[in-house]
Amino acid sequence: MNKKPGMPRKRPKQARSAVTVANILEAAARILESEGSTGYTTNAVARVAGVSIGSLYQYFPTKEVITRELIALSNNALLADIQRIADLTPPKERLAGILDAAVKHQLRRPALARLLDQLESQLPVPPDTEARKILVEIIRVSLTAAGFDRAPEVESLDVIAITKGLVDAAGERGETNQELLSIRVKRAVFGYLRQPD
Repeated sequence: MNKKPGMPRKRPKQARSAVTVANILEAAARILESEGSTGYTTNAVARVAGVSIGSLYQYFPTKEVITRELIALSNNALLADIQRIADLTPPKERLAGILDAAVKHQLRRPALARLLDQLESQLPVPPDTEARKILVEIIRVSLTAAGFDRAPEVESLDVIAITKGLVDAAGERGETNQELLSIRVKRAVFGYLRQPD
């Protein structure tokens, strides 16, 4: 049994168990998207996933653990996309590709992305930030490669904040045009980076 608080009780080892866990997480995501935090309970998740509450608790002892797992899945998916861009894109084009990937990621399921951000800020212990550290480092290296290296650590965090702010606001307005939003995000980020000291 996993004794670490805030972590799944056990990890699936068999294909059937992995499917059960995936169904539970997708059910939680759908509830958050359709009902928000109000309808987000372990009983509702079990019902939508088509599993007993006992089966849900075998893997996720609390709703917060489900939330952490959803956040980790989202962060890891974004990080994988960004890592692929960083590995395959020439340095001067890398930052634009990363911004496109961030917009695409957030617009894939915008209501879920916004709710996960809200829920993350309410968790008693912040989730593991390893993915965020890696993301900041990839952006820092990309900024330096593109010649924006006055204060790359601070600028990396600012790029994330600018992107997140614009994308979240667009999601709240119900925008779905990824191309137009990417153009606005790049304009804002590159405009910020080119500002004189």
